[in-house]
Amino acid sequence: DMAFTLYSLIQTAILCTNAIAVLHEERFLSKIGWGVDQGVGGFGDDPGVKAQILNLIRSVRTVMRVPLIIVNSACIVLLLLFG
Repeated sequence: DMAFTLYSLIQTAILCTNAIAVLHEERFLSKIGWGVDQGVGGFGDDPGVKAQILNLIRSVRTVMRVPLIIVNSACIVLLLLFG
């Protein structure tokens, strides 16, 4: 029984954030042309979509590392206790 609940939405958001957090720049992103040197514009230029997505990925990996560990641990405990 797959009910559409708030918990399933939260779990989906956590899984998507985990997916972004584990993307390795040299091993995965550089193979598809999204490496470290990609998306660098000049001073005063508006960053493109690619540069903004790369910046989002780097930010999620930097900022969300410790909160993701805590949230993932809490989800595991909740799943173990309540199924």
